[in-house]
Amino acid sequence: MDQNLENLIRERAYEIWTSRGCTHGQADQHWLAAEREILTASTAALAGKPAAQKKRPLPARSKITKTLARAG
Repeated sequence: MDQNLENLIRERAYEIWTSRGCTHGQADQHWLAAEREILTASTAALAGKPAAQKKRPLPARSKITKTLARAG
């Protein structure tokens, strides 16, 4: 996996973890949710389409969004 992509996923997984109250034992779920978000956003950016919006976006997405915007 690309190191930059892995770092983006790691940062987003941490944001998800903190937004959900820092509950231990759910690292896999947080990682997979972050991976799904990042890959969906980057795939949409490559295809030239806006990423599908979730009904309830999680907070603290600005750093990732800015990074993806620069990459696109």
